[in-house]
Order: sequence, then C-alpha cells, then structure tokens
Amino acid sequence: MAVLLIAEDDEDIAAVLTRVCRRAGVTVLRAPDGQAAFEMLEEQHPDALLTDLGMPRMDGWELIRKVRAHPEMSDMPVAILSGQITPGDPRAAELACAVLLKPCPNDRLVTAIQELLSHEHDQTCTG
Repeated sequence: MAVLLIAEDDEDIAAVLTRVCRRAGVTVLRAPDGQAAFEMLEEQHPDALLTDLGMPRMDGWELIRKVRAHPEMSDMPVAILSGQITPGDPRAAELACAVLLKPCPNDRLVTAIQELLSHEHDQTCTG
C-alpha cells in the first residue's frame, strides 16, 4: 500500500485529510510541522508528501526546498494543499507536482493523491 506523509499543523484539517486518504486505501503518516515532517521523511521514506505552507518550526516552502535538495528525496512527488497560495504561483510550479487550494473537495483531493502516488516522477515536478 502506498504511503503518504501529510504535513499539516491544524489538527482538525489533518484528521479530515487522514480519514479521506485512508478511506481511499492510502497509508498515512502525519507530521504537525515542517521540521517533524522532514525528520519523518528521512526515517520512514514515504512514497509522497502532501504539505501545507503555513506551519510552525519550518514552513512548507522550506520543507519542499529541503526535500528537493536532499539526494535521496529529491525526486519525491510533492503536493501542496494550502489556503496561502495564489493560483499560478511560480514557486509552486517550480517545486511541486500538484497544488490544491483549501478548502479542497474530498473527491478532488483523492484524485490528486492517487495521481501523485501513481505517477512516475519526472522533471515536470521539479521545474
């Protein structure tokens, strides 16, 4: 079963995301901030990352940049789920495979996660 790490500091949102992804057959790991997420990525090696942008200790942008700079994680599929991004933000196109805006309908979230977990990572995700 595919493993997704969700980096989300809001407990209620994280609970909903976890429930929706588990119902879709995805194993979910959860981190409450970017620093904890990076540590989990190094230790647990999930298949993909879904991250918020506004988080304590390390925000989502820094988390994604650290993932892209890490030799063993640089090709990891990454999706952003945030209310703090505008459509067409060039940073997102440069660093992430997918961008979802909060609130995101459950069916759209599941589709995006399934695509993220099933696609062959290539340069389209890292710019």
